[in-house]
Amino acid sequence: MVRDNRHVSTYIFGAICPDRAIGAAMIMPYANTEAMNAHLKEISAGVAPGAHAVLVCDGAGWHQRGRKLALPDNITLLSLPPYSPELNPMENVWAYLRQNKLCATVWDTYDDILDACQTAWRFLLNDPDRIRS
Repeated sequence: MVRDNRHVSTYIFGAICPDRAIGAAMIMPYANTEAMNAHLKEISAGVAPGAHAVLVCDGAGWHQRGRKLALPDNITLLSLPPYSPELNPMENVWAYLRQNKLCATVWDTYDDILDACQTAWRFLLNDPDRIRS
C-alpha cells in the first residue's frame, strides 16, 4: 500500500477570558518556548489595565517556567498536574473547534490551513456566550 506522508502542521496558541468574553491567539508553524513567549506577549497586551491574568497550562515543554520562558508581570501560570488535560478549560475550546470547524478536511496549501485556523478562532470570538460557557 502506498501512503502519502506529505504533511504540514500548524499550532493555535489560544487563551480566553470567560468573564470578559475575549480571547488572544497566535497561529504558529511550531510549538516551542519562542512561540509561547510570543503568545504570552499577546495575552499580556489584552489583560485589562490594573488586572492580572492566571493562565492554566498543562505539562507541555513550552509551558515550563525557566530561563527561556519570559513571563510578563501581569500573568501568572497555573500548572496542572501531569496527565490531567480534563482540568484545563481550554481543552473544551480545542475539542469544539476540532469537531465543528477544523474536522474532516484536507487543505491544499499551508495558507489554506492558516485561513481555516483564523476562521475557526474568529468564529469562537464572535460568540461571547460560547466563550462564557
